[in-house]
Amino acid sequence: SLTQSRHSRHLAACAAALARFGRGDSGDNGDSGDSGDNGDLAVAAERLRVARRELGRITGHVGAEDVLDIIFRDFCVGK
Repeated sequence: SLTQSRHSRHLAACAAALARFGRGDSGDNGDSGDSGDNGDLAVAAERLRVARRELGRITGHVGAEDVLDIIFRDFCVGK
């Protein structure tokens, strides 16, 4: 069930990433998606990776990238 607000936030982020994938727009520069980036596999793969990561946060799957994000965000490594 989606009773926890955290689950709702992650599901909404997943849905947004999938919608950007489906539309073929990057969502970061205001383009209509007609700039040819629909054919860019790296951009499409990134959109799907974001969606997968958001679902993983609901199910409890934590990947190496998530651990590194936490370390660099919370522990001021290299400062």
